[in-house]
Amino acid sequence: MSTGAWAPKSIKLLGWRELPAIGGYVIEPMSTARNNTGSWRTEKPVINQDLCIRCRTCWTYCPEPAILELDKPYITKDGRKYDITYEIDYDHCKGCGICAHECPVKAITMIPEGVEE
Repeated sequence: MSTGAWAPKSIKLLGWRELPAIGGYVIEPMSTARNNTGSWRTEKPVINQDLCIRCRTCWTYCPEPAILELDKPYITKDGRKYDITYEIDYDHCKGCGICAHECPVKAITMIPEGVEE
């Protein structure tokens, strides 16, 4: 085994819990239920209630509890009646865009944060 300056050294690799905190991180799923993480967003999702078919895909794919299924009737402009409405909980939405990407009818669009709907 070689010795001196070029000898291999034993290095202890640190786990993620041992690393210093250098920014925001989420250490467990669904943690936004306890922490308002909406301030992280650069874009926010907006649901067009007239296009939404209430398929629950956005609610299913959202990695956090940021899409609310409400017992709130809605009648679309073309007369379709729904007993439920989906809304975004902007206090907990991180703006990841998964809901917009997965929506089969493209009823959810991502708009820049700070722009009115």
